[in-house]
Amino acid sequence: MKNIYTLLLIMMFSFIMKADVSVSEKSALIKLYNATNGANWTSKWDLKSPVSSWYGIGIQDDKVISIQLPNNNLVGVLPSEVSDLIYLKTLNLYKNSISGNIPSTIGNMKSLESLNLSFNKLSGSIPASIGELNSLKTLALFMNNFSGNIPSEIGGLSNLETLSLYNNEIEGQIPPSIYELKNLKVLLLNSNQITGKLSASVSNLTALQQLSLFDNKMNGQVPFDLEKLKNLKEMNVSYNQFSGLVSKDLAKLDVLNMTMINDKGVATVLKVSSDKNTAIVSEE
Repeated sequence: MKNIYTLLLIMMFSFIMKADVSVSEKSALIKLYNATNGANWTSKWDLKSPVSSWYGIGIQDDKVISIQLPNNNLVGVLPSEVSDLIYLKTLNLYKNSISGNIPSTIGNMKSLESLNLSFNKLSGSIPASIGELNSLKTLALFMNNFSGNIPSEIGGLSNLETLSLYNNEIEGQIPPSIYELKNLKVLLLNSNQITGKLSASVSNLTALQQLSLFDNKMNGQVPFDLEKLKNLKEMNVSYNQFSGLVSKDLAKLDVLNMTMINDKGVATVLKVSSDKNTAIVSEE
């Protein structure tokens, strides 16, 4: 009888230990639910049930490590309490109707490896605190209403492989620190208001496979240094205000064969140099 009682106690203790996550993490999830009109989500949560049963929530060792709620009719804002989910590795809220700003406290989520807030209605500047997410490999914020400059702090994310900020209202120049992202494979900055030159330091991005700067306001020479990127498979730098000569190799690599917008707003194709190693700017 004593052995049965002991066994029951062990079973009850094990159940309690695995039944739920910490109070602070559960509270953060409930804040997210309430702040994004959870009652009208496509797939809702039963807040009376264990967190482990909630749609889109991944748990490991009693800690919330992933939130996957793409295309789930989240309407509202991101509460600052979301940063209390310090063990979170994946936050995917793609294609919802989240508005407002990204909380600056997001820098507290040191375990985050993938942040996808794309295809929402977010606005304001991208917080510099994102540069504190040292484990981040994917940063996808495309199809929003972000403005301001690209934070130079993003260049400190040494593990970053994908930086996707296209279709926003981002201004200013590409920070020099971005060219130091040695592990970056995908850089998508198209359809913004980015100005300035494309630095020859782009050749530092040796892992880069995809580059899109299409439809911005960049100018100057298209650096021949792009040819040093041996892993580059797809590139689109057209519909900027670049001028000068380009090599045959770069013209072929560009999706639109280096079609630019001149000072009169007319589409024009850059001239191809007969000597691809000559980066002399031609005067139109």
